[in-house]
Amino acid sequence: MKPERMKKKNRRQSAEEPLCCCEYIDRGGDKNHLLACFCNCEDLDEACDRWITCKSVQPAALQRITEAFSDRFRIPWLRGAKKVDAGLVLPLVLLPAFLHAAALHLLLTIIILASLPLLVLWYYYYTHRKKGQTVFFLSLGLFSLGYMYYIFLQKVVSRGQIGNGQVITVTCGLLLTLAALAQAKKDPGYLHNKRERILPCSKNYSEPTNRKWMKSSNGFHNSQSTRDNSVNIEVEPSRTFEGSVCAQKDWCKSCNLIRPCRAGHCRICNTCVKRLDHHCVWINSCIGESNHRAFILLILLFLMTSVYGITLTLGTICSGHNEFISLFYCPGVYAEYSSALAFTCVWYCTIITAAMSHILLIQFLNISFNVTEREARLALQENIGRRLFCSLVVDPEQYNLGFFQNWYHFLTMGCSQQHYTVDLV
Repeated sequence: MKPERMKKKNRRQSAEEPLCCCEYIDRGGDKNHLLACFCNCEDLDEACDRWITCKSVQPAALQRITEAFSDRFRIPWLRGAKKVDAGLVLPLVLLPAFLHAAALHLLLTIIILASLPLLVLWYYYYTHRKKGQTVFFLSLGLFSLGYMYYIFLQKVVSRGQIGNGQVITVTCGLLLTLAALAQAKKDPGYLHNKRERILPCSKNYSEPTNRKWMKSSNGFHNSQSTRDNSVNIEVEPSRTFEGSVCAQKDWCKSCNLIRPCRAGHCRICNTCVKRLDHHCVWINSCIGESNHRAFILLILLFLMTSVYGITLTLGTICSGHNEFISLFYCPGVYAEYSSALAFTCVWYCTIITAAMSHILLIQFLNISFNVTEREARLALQENIGRRLFCSLVVDPEQYNLGFFQNWYHFLTMGCSQQHYTVDLV
């Protein structure tokens, strides 16, 4: 017991003492120094020994190495070194290095641009398995926008073949994309643990529901629950709604509330969201009732700006050829390094544009059938609903009211409800 008391006492003393610009309190509560960041790396030494001897490294050891690296990655600051999120800095270093290396030769371009999506997918599944938030993808997206715009100005506009009006168009598209991103980053419709009641503006308001779902829910809300006013309370449903099966299913143990119709719990944000669609790692936020339209606008603005910038760049560095053909055949582009770098950035933007186009197609199909990504995933798990367009969309047929009614509901959702905080007896 005495050694433990001495450790606690030393930790209290170290926490009370003022820190210099290179000192910090580590995750163990001890005072540490930036110059000692490479000391006490037993897990890293063991992992290197296993790699050299061709032995597998345990996931727990990799987890400890990652936590130690993230805790020691700091910069000198007043009153102690400040911790820097590694996911915020990695894109700023790796993306320019990869693109400049890819511009050296066509073979390097193929290898690096083919491996980049695989590395991003691996990091996505690695962080998704930990069920934690990361700013890596948001930082990668923002830095990609800024760096592509910088290459466009330095390597393409400087050739003198692009007019001022075209540069202004690309700049306005970039600024509008950032504005849509800021709007999409706002509150998606979080449900807070308080006595909140959603009151309809008109007596005839109800969540649109297909008549085929009038008698059973099968994991979804039935028509009766969609017509009733949604009430979030702090009392367990077993005490207040003893005979309600829907209340038992919709009770969220983590948020301690009853979820309204089509709401869901995000395990990454650890909160419930109204009409939850999915958690988007590229904006590091959930997509819900309040920001779904801004998310669609963000993708549209990005695609239009990206396609226009790609067209201008290919028309400049591969003049005399069709833009689509020059994307695959541009003779002499690797003769000059600036042209090769611009051509590599064009292919990088093309890969991202293709991925965003696929996401936009899925979103348009889901909106046309009035289904969210969460509801489609639940329908697949319960083996219900129709699979359409080569399984690109799964329609549970619960809220599908027809193409035009579904789009009208999407464009006006959230406008016909007002939220009041009331006292419930």
